[in-house]
Amino acid sequence: MARSLFGTDGVRGRANTAPMTAEMAMRIGMAAGQVFHRGAHRNRAVIGKDTRLSGYMLEQALTAGFLSVGVDVFLLGPIPTPAVGFLTRSMRADVGVMISASHNPYEDNGIKLFGPDGFKLSDAVESEIQALVMRPSDLALADAAAIGRAKRLDDVQGRYIESVKASAPRGLDLSGLKVVVDCANGAAYKVAPTVLTELGAEVVRVGVAPDGFNINGNCGSTHPGVLQEQVVAHHAHIGIGLDGDADRVILVDETGRVIDGDQLMATIADQWKQSDLLSGGGVVATVMSNLGLERYLEVRGLKLVRTQVGDRYVLERMRADGFNLGGEQSGHIIMTDHATTGDGLMAALQALCALIRCDRPASEFFRAFEPVPQLLKNIRVADATAALDAASVAKAIASGEERLGKGGRILVRKSGTEPLIRVMAEGDDSELVRSVVDQIIDAIPRQAA
Repeated sequence: MARSLFGTDGVRGRANTAPMTAEMAMRIGMAAGQVFHRGAHRNRAVIGKDTRLSGYMLEQALTAGFLSVGVDVFLLGPIPTPAVGFLTRSMRADVGVMISASHNPYEDNGIKLFGPDGFKLSDAVESEIQALVMRPSDLALADAAAIGRAKRLDDVQGRYIESVKASAPRGLDLSGLKVVVDCANGAAYKVAPTVLTELGAEVVRVGVAPDGFNINGNCGSTHPGVLQEQVVAHHAHIGIGLDGDADRVILVDETGRVIDGDQLMATIADQWKQSDLLSGGGVVATVMSNLGLERYLEVRGLKLVRTQVGDRYVLERMRADGFNLGGEQSGHIIMTDHATTGDGLMAALQALCALIRCDRPASEFFRAFEPVPQLLKNIRVADATAALDAASVAKAIASGEERLGKGGRILVRKSGTEPLIRVMAEGDDSELVRSVVDQIIDAIPRQAA
């Protein structure tokens, strides 16, 4: 069956518009409950969410779906995505759900599913759930006496905070470090400042007043301007920018310059190699990661293994080939020794620990390599498949590859979460890269926009 419901990170769309309606959420809850019905015990699901207004609606609809097929539900409230993966496994739940559209604006929302091992679902399991969603007559409702029960848990933030702190090297003390943390008015608005404060840092808080509408609104990892300003204004040593569900992170050095996921992976990989903690002989990243990262690792005898875009594909490759570090340029940093998915807070702690040890400014320490000039532009379209199938696009890509030569790369793809075509090129000549990207964008048929 074609994956028309699930994208690269669960189900996502504009709230109260298909597929992100209450009816669809209820059916997803019913289908997931049936797929993960295991044995004669009372099956249980955990449901977390970020701070979007529509989260209330989807939370209740998912709950109704699970209860109707005999699955008990534990409601976690606003909590980061990685906390849901952790708690699914820790509480021996059969399935976990995170209601979030990650870095998207508040108008959007999404549903991410986790298996009992705390990991995101495979394509095959998502397809099984989708088949049931599309054929509701195959869903088996529970008898009246077997309908599930719902309960809201009050201690989940404390559990997650302790797990994040436990991921850091023993004895980590951030005393003397001034940190600005931007929580994007999202799921980590309470837990992130608490973790940093309890480890001794002086914390300046940004993006910690969610109102249902301001998640990712000119704040967080995708809009770092305010964080950059606050780091400089407060003379902080470093800034931490999370996205709406806190599964990704970017850093800002003391001069206000952004440190992206590629630089973070390079730094952590180098530190872990020196401490004999790095498994797999390298790092897993996506095709979007900068060529400079690949060259940096190669000089150090490490390899960069690339996957298609999406942290779930990075994780699948890590698990298959024994890597314990991977991620995306956007700031999804996956450390399987500590978490089952990208965790912005845990990655930030690894970075802060390394910064303290090196006793150098962040602007020096986190500039692990000089990025190869890379340019990414997005174009909004109605039918991305039709646009990419155009002969003019194929011709422009071929021409661009010839112009860049062996020292450059081109990537043209559909977004897995938004109605966009993403055009990326990189090479040692920045003007040539810009010209190639513009040439490809001009070749995308206007009638597809």
